Amino acid sequence: MQILADENIPLLDAFFGDIGTIRRMPGRAIKAADVTDADILLVRSVTRVDADLLSGSRVRFVGTATIGTDHIDESWLERNGIGFAAAPGSNADSVVEYVLSVLSVYAEERGIEDWTRLSVGIVGAGNVGGRLRQRLGKLGFSVRASDPPLADDGEDGLDDLDDVLTCDVITLHTPLTRTGDHATHHLLDRTRLATLNEQQLLINTSRGAVVDSEALRERMRQEAPPWLCLDVWEGEPETDPELAEAAWLMTPHIAGYSQEGKIQGTERIYQAVCRYFGLPVRKSSGQYMPEPPLSKLSFTASASTQEAARVAIRACYDVRCDDARFRSVLRRPVGEWSTGFDRLRQQYPIRREFDSVKIQLKSGAKDLQQVFKALGFKLKQK
Repeated sequence: MQILADENIPLLDAFFGDIGTIRRMPGRAIKAADVTDADILLVRSVTRVDADLLSGSRVRFVGTATIGTDHIDESWLERNGIGFAAAPGSNADSVVEYVLSVLSVYAEERGIEDWTRLSVGIVGAGNVGGRLRQRLGKLGFSVRASDPPLADDGEDGLDDLDDVLTCDVITLHTPLTRTGDHATHHLLDRTRLATLNEQQLLINTSRGAVVDSEALRERMRQEAPPWLCLDVWEGEPETDPELAEAAWLMTPHIAGYSQEGKIQGTERIYQAVCRYFGLPVRKSSGQYMPEPPLSKLSFTASASTQEAARVAIRACYDVRCDDARFRSVLRRPVGEWSTGFDRLRQQYPIRREFDSVKIQLKSGAKDLQQVFKALGFKLKQK
């Protein structure tokens, strides 16, 4: 079989080499002429997959190594008998840990010694938002979550969006949808953005268009705007210069870019390809996970829980490093921003998740044990 794949999907040869012949391309460059002879198309979020791309091709299966599917015309694929699979949940922990890093830095900059004093509002309580809600709850944060589709399905404990928007921190984890009773396109519009103030932080790691960018620019020009952390951008790889100037933290759509998240995304679509074509599943992500650059941290019983948590989180992932790399790109001429955005994603450094690190503690440090377990680290007692 002929496989056409986005060159940024990791371990293509390892997972798909014995299934077919692989041809790699930059995801944004994939056009209709490129897929004509492909049997399998493997993409990420930058490739729009629809009738314009696939009509007249022999593609029988499409896989996207991403949680989101707003770049895929699933209805058209179904009508034309083309198999499809995404990778829901594959990088959820990576996004959760991105948010935890942001919260850690935010609390420090605000002079908040105990970060659990911050109330956190989660918009979208699915794969990512649900896991974030659990971790924050275990850490002792006050958490509110809004997810109308889940509420319609009978899930308890959810709040109205307007109540969630009163929290100290609002973090967005909803898919981008444009139709239906609960469409999320420009969910945070001018009216909702007007309710946010300088004592609040807005984090968007979902999709840029969940927030009305024009209304957000307008709000950031006004008095007492909220703190702003943007990982996703409406119209990316284009980056809005005014929002970039206004953002406290900004990154180039890499919240889910941990090594585990990327490899598990490849594994999910590999498994789906095997099921679709009746092939045995012989590969797993664990076979290919490299040794982490940081494997162990040690704390004594005299360490404070807040400081130990900050040190461990930032040893694994400090969001300010990605912010600095992105800002260095945006200091270049505007015409180079888009290519710089994609280059940062393509050449992203290895980042491992919290559970790749063992925390060594003196016996009896129960408070530290609870915090590190809640954060997701592995524990090793002396």
